[in-house]
Formats: sequence, structure tokens, C-alpha cells
Amino acid sequence: MMNSYEKIVEAAEEKIRRYHKKLTELNDDIADHPEVSTKEFETSRKMTALLAQEGFQILYPFAGLDTAFKAYTGKEHKYKVAILAEYDALPELGHACGHCLSGCISLLAGLALKDMEDQLDADIHIIGTPDEEYDGGKVKMLRAGAFDGYDMAMMVHLYDSNLVYTKLQAMDTYTYYFHGQAAHASACPWEGRNAFNASQLMFHAVDMLRQHVTPDVRIHGIIRYAGEAPNIVPEENALEMYIRALERGNLNEVVRKIDDCARGAAIATQTTWEKKATAEVYDNMKQNPFGIENLKQVYEELGLPLNGNAEEIFGSSDTGNVSMVCPVFHPTLQVVNQGVAVHTREFAEAMKSERAHQALQTGARIICRQVAKLLCDPKNMEKLKEDFER
Repeated sequence: MMNSYEKIVEAAEEKIRRYHKKLTELNDDIADHPEVSTKEFETSRKMTALLAQEGFQILYPFAGLDTAFKAYTGKEHKYKVAILAEYDALPELGHACGHCLSGCISLLAGLALKDMEDQLDADIHIIGTPDEEYDGGKVKMLRAGAFDGYDMAMMVHLYDSNLVYTKLQAMDTYTYYFHGQAAHASACPWEGRNAFNASQLMFHAVDMLRQHVTPDVRIHGIIRYAGEAPNIVPEENALEMYIRALERGNLNEVVRKIDDCARGAAIATQTTWEKKATAEVYDNMKQNPFGIENLKQVYEELGLPLNGNAEEIFGSSDTGNVSMVCPVFHPTLQVVNQGVAVHTREFAEAMKSERAHQALQTGARIICRQVAKLLCDPKNMEKLKEDFER
């Protein structure tokens, strides 16, 4: 006789097979029509239309963002689960991070679990979270209360290997502005104060700083504005920097040192400087050891080898911010050969492959089984909460 977990898995499997074709078509459509962060109007409209057609109630727009949404049944149970759906694309590269597929995985999982809320004693909500790539849509949604009261949240990221957890760095993004004095570069250069030189000096200083930061730190930047003409001493210059570390305290110290680089560059060039936050502050991922061990069992059940190094730095995501308010799971599913990196044209091209279409089902199974395995035993939810509150 099957236990409650097995019954839920069996029912979810039937729904995954039933909706697979519909979600495959949606994935391919989104892949063909990528929309960058904050511009995901057609993508979010297509997603919400499909979910409404299948009986979900829809809040759209949601949490103050035009392209965010919440899909729910309206029932109320003991627990609340958020299945996170990302769907923004990258400029020029399209869905080179796989959000078309990961978003459709989340929709498929939500559809598979929709009619099992009573058995799970849980509200299953699909939360559409735009603008992950640029300005941290989930951070704004957190401030609006979108994730209040949830017992767990989950999504699956596509990758070149299978991982049950990812190490997400905290990240600050700043634009540093240098202000100088314009002058004719030949007739009277001594009248000028070169803001572009200040940016050059700052970059060199940061490069020297790299020798003396911990291995988890990443610093990278670009010049946003360099000047108008070679015969004019540049009076304005701006450079944007992403600064990352695995722990918020360490990141704050690195930012302080980078500010010193800007200050020193300004002194050396007799310019002035200021900085402004360019995007939302991203937190590192708060791991939940009990939930991760549970997820390992799910991967074993599905015959998915853990063939990557989870201790390697994965990057940064606003999902880390959500992990500070409830347990969050952000595993990866292999959809390309190892060595094919995210944010490449090769990765984007793989999003409509047969392998991707199979991953759509597998990813939904991962979410469904993780949710069911945790919720079918109240003791599991207690352990999940204990780990989160440590």
C-alpha cells in the first residue's frame, strides 16, 4: 500500500505528463521572444494567461512590479510554499541564463501540485519574479511583503551539472562618478582636471587590491562614460562596479577599500568623486542543511548524479535575499554538456533542445518531490524551521 508521499508523487507525475506539451510550447515561445529585465510584459502575460486557464487565481501586476505575478487557488492551509518563477532575458544574448526554461519548470511544478493542497496541508503559490538579472526584482518584492509568511520557497536553475545547492555571493553594485574641469587639451591643458584619469587610477588601484582579498571576492567593472573628444580634457567620468563576496561582513569591508581607491584616485587627479547604488543589494544564500539532505534523496530517487562542485562560487542572485526570510532551495539541473557556461550564446541555443524539453519534466519532478517529501511529515517542517532559525 502506498504512503502519502508516494500517492502525491504518483498524482504529480500524471499532471507533469499532462501539462508537459503545453509548457514546452510556452518555453520555446519565450525563448524565441526574449524580454530583458523589467520589460517582460508579453512573457508574464503569457504565463498568467496559461495559469488562469488552468484554474489559478491571478494577482498581476503584483508587489508593485508591472511584470510580477502571484498565482494561487484561494484556499488556506497550515503551510505556505512559494514556487519562484524567473523569466527575464539578457541583453543581446536572450535566455542565456535559462530563465525561459526554469520559469516554465516552476509553472509545471505548480500545476502538478495545484490539486494536492489539501493532502499537503499547504498553499502552493507560483510567484512570478521578474528582473533577476539587472536590479533584483525579488528585493523590491520583499519590501512589498510578497514573501511574508512563507514556510519555504524553491526554484530550479539550469546549469552544466547537477547540484543540490549553490553558493551565491552577496553583491553590491555602485557607479562611481568623477568630476573634473574641462579645458583645451593642447592650448591650456594645465587648466583641466581629468576625470577619465581618475577612473583609470581607480581601476589600477582596484586591480592591486585584488591581490589582498579573500578567494571568494569578485570585483569587475566597466567605464560608463569616458569623454566627448580627444582635444577636450574630460570633466566627467563614470564607472560601474559589481563587488561580490560570500559573506556580507566581508563584502562591506571590501566596499570600504574600493571607496578608498576612488578617494585616492580623486586626490591624485585633483577631481572630486561620489558613488551611487546602481542596483539593489543582493544577499548571500542562507543554506538549510536539513532541506539540502532531503533534496539529495530526491536527486537519488530520480537517478540524477551530483556531478558538479557545489562549493564553487555560482554567482549572485536576489534569491539570496529571499533565503533570509524563509528556507529557500536553489538547486541546478544539467541541461548542457559540462563546460558550457551560462550567459553564453551556446547556453541560450540549448534552451529549445530535446534535452531542455526533458529537463522541463525533470525539474518539475525535483520541485514536486522536495515539497511533498518535506510536507508529508510535519517533523520535517519542524527540522526545516530549526535549521533556518539557527
